[in-house]
Amino acid sequence: MKLSGIKSAESSHDDSIWAATWVPPSSASSECLLLTGSLDESVRLWRADDLSPAAPPSRGHSLGVVSLAAHPSGSLAAASSLDSLVRVFHLHTSASVALLHPDSPSEAWGLNFNPKGSLLAVAGGASASIKLWETTTWQLAETVPVPHPTDRSQSPNPSSASFILAVAWSPDGRRLACSSYDGSVAVFDTERAKFLHHLSGHHMPVRSLVFSPVDPRVLFTGSDDSHVHMYDAEGRSLVAAMCGHAGWVSSVDASPDGAALATGSADRTVRLWDLGMRAAVQTMTSHTDHVWGVAFRPSASGPGTRDAGRLASVSDDKSISLYDYS
Repeated sequence: MKLSGIKSAESSHDDSIWAATWVPPSSASSECLLLTGSLDESVRLWRADDLSPAAPPSRGHSLGVVSLAAHPSGSLAAASSLDSLVRVFHLHTSASVALLHPDSPSEAWGLNFNPKGSLLAVAGGASASIKLWETTTWQLAETVPVPHPTDRSQSPNPSSASFILAVAWSPDGRRLACSSYDGSVAVFDTERAKFLHHLSGHHMPVRSLVFSPVDPRVLFTGSDDSHVHMYDAEGRSLVAAMCGHAGWVSSVDASPDGAALATGSADRTVRLWDLGMRAAVQTMTSHTDHVWGVAFRPSASGPGTRDAGRLASVSDDKSISLYDYS
């Protein structure tokens, strides 16, 4: 497996780019498109091969965009911002669909649609909760409290409240995981709306997590402690701890074939990890500043396959880099 640089687009935004995700094909577009969000308060849509604009910039936040999620239909997206609001909008017209306000003063950080597209999960920051929004009415369906680890070995700051940074759904939709500033990861059973357990091992904030697209038991995390962890989320065990970055690991994403992991870091690099070897096999240095986001393009043939693979990365240097994954 390897990455090959295809293109880097400089000054893609007017400020740091903190978020990137791929948009599935839809009735409006037969191809996957790349969506990016920036501290310049805009969200932009790009074509996959040449990074040319696919739509005018979408605006609507009063502060920078920190996270993005594309609806499985490919027609809608959600953006969270430092203004504590989540904006849902039509991708190709930029028209607002909903502006989601929490039921109490809170923050909105990482967000993710469930595989069916019926719920949007939003990491609630200092509220120590996950907000679940129903996507037909855009009403708040549930506020899920995230318990704080009581075992000191699971959290370096057991007396402090959990600050929720990111959320991830398993590919079958049966599990929801969230990560916290204290380094802990919580796993929930979505069918029974029940907290299951914490996953321990990190000792600094976990800013990104993703389930394997081919095995709903396997969860990957990236932390400010510069480590990448691979967990058995059902068995509650740490399978592998991988190191190699020289700074925060700000973003992780699993390849559609389930064979590789990509990470972006404060050390300005993107790394490709062979999950069979559980080691980094390649380091890309196309960025000149903190890499905040990495995202694999979904396979047109579905999870477990690899066809014309693409990886995108975004950075504080305002650029987008596109790689071939083979």
